[in-house]
Amino acid sequence: MTDNEKLNVFNERHQKVGVATRKEVHKKGLLHETFHCWFVSRESGVDFIYFQIRSHLKKDFPDLLDVTAAGHLLVDETVIDGLREIKEELGIDVSINQLVSLGVIKDCIILDNFIDKEFANVFLFYGNNIMIDYFLQKEEVSGLVKAKFNSYYEFCLGEREGLRIEGFKENDEGLKESINKFIGKNEFVPHERSYFEKSVKLIKKEIEKYK
Repeated sequence: MTDNEKLNVFNERHQKVGVATRKEVHKKGLLHETFHCWFVSRESGVDFIYFQIRSHLKKDFPDLLDVTAAGHLLVDETVIDGLREIKEELGIDVSINQLVSLGVIKDCIILDNFIDKEFANVFLFYGNNIMIDYFLQKEEVSGLVKAKFNSYYEFCLGEREGLRIEGFKENDEGLKESINKFIGKNEFVPHERSYFEKSVKLIKKEIEKYK
């Protein structure tokens, strides 16, 4: 997505009030819509949550961990069109029927000359051993890592300081490099704490239905 692409702008009641470019939206802190999809996979009886590693080529938050697949909704797109983010970033096809809606969560990230105020349409993709073949879009995503969901839940609620992740990152030649390390909050995109807490509680509520 370029700075000149158009996004819908909303008021605090989630009512559309206009249109602006992505650059304007982030400069003025205008509310806009995004699509977030969290992947959770049950593997040998243990639930793991997956994070993308944002590409070092990204203008915003390069090399940080983020939602498994996410992106802005353009002016002429609906929430269902957000499925393209999964295809573009991870290279897999997922239908809306495979996702569980977790609702809309407000999120705000404020940095110097950058204010990202979102109505995030949040979804869950849950299944058994769902991480199989991925073709990452190198301009957007450089790797995928996972953590035990219960550990991530405690991490989001401030009950533990760090989190063990494992997975891979692709270098500039497209070769995969293994990752297995302990990380802190500074390695994640700085979403609001309320976003992390609300999303993880909603995910937990959904996956407990399958136990």
